[in-house]
Amino acid sequence: MATGLDNLWIYKLAEDLEIKVHEITKKFPKDEIFRTVDQIRRSSASAANNIAEGYHKKSIKEKERFLTISKGEAEETKRNILKSARKNFIPDEIANNISEQYTVLLKGTNAYIRFLKLNELKNRKSDQ
Repeated sequence: MATGLDNLWIYKLAEDLEIKVHEITKKFPKDEIFRTVDQIRRSSASAANNIAEGYHKKSIKEKERFLTISKGEAEETKRNILKSARKNFIPDEIANNISEQYTVLLKGTNAYIRFLKLNELKNRKSDQ
């Protein structure tokens, strides 16, 4: 039975997107390996990794900091995927699909941050 981070859908989505990005960048031009490919792979991995790292932080402020970093990395990946389509490295349809999934991830991460803050507020009120 999955527990903790394995139940957090934004983490699972970020991880799935990281794998998807890794797969599609295998088809990029060889001269882009140390430019576009490296950058997109690192930002997509960082989006997932920062969610994981923030998950185990104690304070809401720390969790929010890592989730905010994750959002920045997700946005960076999204924008680089769209630019890659404009450079004809990948078809527009694939780029748009991945971009839409990153938008879902960004919205979900925002919702998770709101949830954490509201939960903290409820806990403070119940402690009084």
